[in-house]
Amino acid sequence: MTTPIAQGSIRRRLMLSLLASAAVLAIVVYFVVQSVARQVAQESQDNVLTASALSILDSARLSGGDISIDLPYSALSMLDSISDERVFYAIRLEDDFLSGYADLPEPTGDPNGTSSFLSTTFLGVDVRVVMVQRRMSTNSGRSVLKVSVAQTLSGQKQSLARISRTSMGIGSGFFLVSVLLAVLISRSTIRPLNRLTGSVSRRGPKDLRPVAAPVPSEMVPLVASLNSFMRRLQQSLMRSEDFIAEAAHRVRTPLAIVRTKAEVAQRKSDDPETRKALREMIRAVDDSSRTAGQLLDHAMVTFRLDHLVREEINLHRLVEDTVERMRPTSELKDITLEATEVEPTVIKGDHILVQNALHNLLDNAVKYSPPGAEIDVALTVGDNGATISVKDTGPGFQLDELDDIPKRFARGANTQDIVGSGLGLTIATEVIEAHGGTLKISNNTGDGACVSLLFPSP
Repeated sequence: MTTPIAQGSIRRRLMLSLLASAAVLAIVVYFVVQSVARQVAQESQDNVLTASALSILDSARLSGGDISIDLPYSALSMLDSISDERVFYAIRLEDDFLSGYADLPEPTGDPNGTSSFLSTTFLGVDVRVVMVQRRMSTNSGRSVLKVSVAQTLSGQKQSLARISRTSMGIGSGFFLVSVLLAVLISRSTIRPLNRLTGSVSRRGPKDLRPVAAPVPSEMVPLVASLNSFMRRLQQSLMRSEDFIAEAAHRVRTPLAIVRTKAEVAQRKSDDPETRKALREMIRAVDDSSRTAGQLLDHAMVTFRLDHLVREEINLHRLVEDTVERMRPTSELKDITLEATEVEPTVIKGDHILVQNALHNLLDNAVKYSPPGAEIDVALTVGDNGATISVKDTGPGFQLDELDDIPKRFARGANTQDIVGSGLGLTIATEVIEAHGGTLKISNNTGDGACVSLLFPSP
């Protein structure tokens, strides 16, 4: 059997695709959470800084043409009380420094009074600076009062680090959940294909029925092609079997006529050479007739195997009936045929096929045993099932031929002078295997052979 060339696994490809997508989404989730957290933290700090700067700006008063600012305590305490940060401020009127930290960097101002922000370094630490401004009337005219407030970023960085770890955990958890879902999804996706494979692989070698189980729409073309192929194969096999059966049937009738004519001619002839030639002709006709009959039996067995009937069989009665039918043939050769041990048992199977298999075993035993031989048939029942054994005192089997004897048209080297087709054990093997059992061939301890049909337990 040719093994198909595998080019990767659909399940593995699907899992890798899902895991790659999950990994990308996990990374996106991580960076999105980071970005949102950073933006929220920045906006929160900017809002507090703006509120502090506006509080200072609102405390500015014009007194005698000069500007006085009563720095409110709450303006700065609202910053360091939240995250224990350091706070800096600077107050300027136009370019003149009034109070606070003169070196505090100043964001680019907006003449309309909108807040402006700057992230920079001050006194060796990272700070966030906000500046608000407002036009006020002074002795020299309208001037711009600028208030800048800065806060260190150490607390914000710690918060962002915690958020980063949290987002890392969220991304990892998302990826692990995605791995689990990828496994489940891949199994669920491949399950219809596995069911189809199991449905086809569980069939016997002769079962060519179309696949009727429901399948996903993507698999419909595959199943349709498979059914079409099996239908064509079944038709081809049926034509071959019909041809063999018809040919065997048509051959046997003229062969019987030829044999009759040869026997008449043999009795009338007085020439020894002619009588010898006629005997050889009769033997060849018998060989051909038997082969044609076995081919017909094999075609019948093959057809019934495709439509195997499962019914209760009283195996002990079948054995006794088959032995009785074969007894006249055995008595013609002065062979003793007896069913010495038959235990009652019932199996499920095809009555005609099982009887045909046993008949072939008995026919072989009678045919290959010499006159005066004994054939013993036994039916025993054990834990592993029922066993029909046929033992004879014939020539037995060659040890190096035991594996080849059941093959089609195979015959032992010590039976070439006996008429036979080499299909009897083939038929028996196909029948017992169709019933889930095995055929066992061996030699007796003394003389003769033993062929057994082993049926499994019900």
